[in-house]
Amino acid sequence: MALSKLRSLRGSLYSPAASCVTLFFSRGAFSHASRQGCNHSFACVSLASSNSLLFQHAAMISLLGRMPVWTKGNVVRERMMSIASSAAEQQTTISAESEVKIVEEEKKPIVLPTNESSEKLLKIRHTSAHVLAMAVQKLFPDAQVTIGPWIEKGFYYDFDKEEPFTETDLKKIKKEMDRIISRNLPLTREEVAKEEAEKRIKAINEPYKLEILEGIKTEPITIYKIGEEWWDLCAGPHLERTGQLDKRAIELEFVAGAYWRGDEKKQMLQRIYGTAWESEEQLKAYQVQKEEAKRRDHRRLGQDLNLFSIQEDAGGGLVFWHPKGSMVRHIIEDYWKKMHFANGYELLYTPHIAKLDLWKTSGHYEFYKENMFDQMRIEEELYQIRPMNCPFHIQVYKDSLRSYRELPMRVAELGTVYRYERSGALHGLFRVRGFTQDDGHIFCLPDQIRDEIRGVLDLTEIVLKQFGFTKFEINLSTKPEKAVGSHEIWEKSTTALREALQDKGWEYSIDEGGGAFYGPKIDVKIEDAIGRKWQCSTIQVDFNLPERFNMVYVDTDTSRKQPILIHRAILGSIERFFGILVENYAGDFPLWLAPVQARLLPVTDHEVDYCKNVVAKLREKGIRAEVVFGERLGKLIRNAETQKIPVMAVVGPKEVESATLTVRTRHGGELGTLSLDDLTHKIQLATSSCGVL
Repeated sequence: MALSKLRSLRGSLYSPAASCVTLFFSRGAFSHASRQGCNHSFACVSLASSNSLLFQHAAMISLLGRMPVWTKGNVVRERMMSIASSAAEQQTTISAESEVKIVEEEKKPIVLPTNESSEKLLKIRHTSAHVLAMAVQKLFPDAQVTIGPWIEKGFYYDFDKEEPFTETDLKKIKKEMDRIISRNLPLTREEVAKEEAEKRIKAINEPYKLEILEGIKTEPITIYKIGEEWWDLCAGPHLERTGQLDKRAIELEFVAGAYWRGDEKKQMLQRIYGTAWESEEQLKAYQVQKEEAKRRDHRRLGQDLNLFSIQEDAGGGLVFWHPKGSMVRHIIEDYWKKMHFANGYELLYTPHIAKLDLWKTSGHYEFYKENMFDQMRIEEELYQIRPMNCPFHIQVYKDSLRSYRELPMRVAELGTVYRYERSGALHGLFRVRGFTQDDGHIFCLPDQIRDEIRGVLDLTEIVLKQFGFTKFEINLSTKPEKAVGSHEIWEKSTTALREALQDKGWEYSIDEGGGAFYGPKIDVKIEDAIGRKWQCSTIQVDFNLPERFNMVYVDTDTSRKQPILIHRAILGSIERFFGILVENYAGDFPLWLAPVQARLLPVTDHEVDYCKNVVAKLREKGIRAEVVFGERLGKLIRNAETQKIPVMAVVGPKEVESATLTVRTRHGGELGTLSLDDLTHKIQLATSSCGVL
């Protein structure tokens, strides 16, 4: 059948050799695009009828997959012609006038550079911010400038302006920026004394610049000028001339509010965000990625799929896990616990609050107070809700005197912490006030650091790959100028981290001086289905807390020595990692992770009892199944597809009579009529292998 042939292509066209199929039905309102992680093809099949069976069932085929930033490429004409021909033979409603259009172009996917990988891009974005500010002040002379840095995907500039910027204003500003770029004005760096800088700022009446100047403690003061018409306090770097910017590769995106210095007690400013790239092609690729990111936004999908919510009546940044989201979280946590137990960790549960004195000992109260909630008074003593888990794990270590024979000691906890975030900084599951860290701590001897770090790297790779992440970016951060601990222990620890990475065979970058004051660290970023990178895993050596808490062990010579503490988190936090998973899979979780694996759909109410009995038996076998009824079958099927249910079983009178199920899967299509035992076996097999049914 044509439909089955189309499905069969999932294993062939959807491969590194040919990947991207889009069906456009010229008389219907339906189009379905599939993008899979490869780099060769794009095909467009145009069928002249929207009434065919193929159209009616197309929505039942899940062709959406991984989508990197891509452009058009090749596809084998004969394969696509064969599909169209078979469909035409089988569906009389598709007329002989149906035409197949195939676009063939050989282009490789565009890999978007980053500020870290391209110094040129960083200069482009910084220069674009200055050109933006100059354009704004030319069009709106009363607008006062504040700061304008480059950021991950572009740049922004904050302005103090009485009237809000409009969409029309943004268009005018972009045109003025284009004119400045076309003039090819030079950007020149000038060094002046602080008094001279103050004099110039007062002459143009820029109070925000004056406040910035007051905060600069070193001289000389650096200024960057665009021609002789505009300047700003700036350390650089910049391009040499505005004409080096490609105006077709710059876009102003939107306006947002931002408090001066991030303080809600200060003036509300207007922040214009923009994006800038090395070429127009990069900008277009970024726009494709951005649109796909919108489709995958975990906040929308969380609501559409009924996974979680943020209840403003309860307070911002506090997550309410709904039954389906809770089920996915349970699966994640269950796997996490099994893997940690198998790798020699002891699992802990510790309190959510402790006396304030504990946080003073740890240093959190001194250095982290602005991120902690206010204390509560209990029986004349101050208690603090925990922002970290580390001091609690240290208390478990200190509960008895440890021998060197007990080390390494590995403990782990899914520990919920609470940190104050400004309401304007909250963002879905990515920035919340209460979250659960997958926290682990290793107490070890100095000569055990290398092996322990390697063990953490191995476990990190296994866990992240289980959830579909196979591409990593690794950074090793070394000793900063201000640090605790001896030079020898820093050298030994940094060497151990470096050698563990080399043993692992992972490529890594070194961030010289980027470590915390208490020890070197390794950061692991994962790459998702559309090429975005997310910071998840961290491995941090700590010389500070063992000293603060006077931690010791008894060595071979009965002397008491200080152990090494290694902090490590693989997922980061459950909330944030869950949000990343939702966006990575666009809510279409793999079978083993799906909150509902199978949904039974009775044709009429007469089949409901049979369906309930089947669901009960599936659940006994550990299969997450449910029955949904009360609507017409067509709507039940559409709802199941919209809710991304992996397996659907339609049950009518014949199925009840024969004690069978008519099964179709989201990714594999029709499985036909199956017995309950057959379906159970298939789901269990696919789940255990993390495969697709």
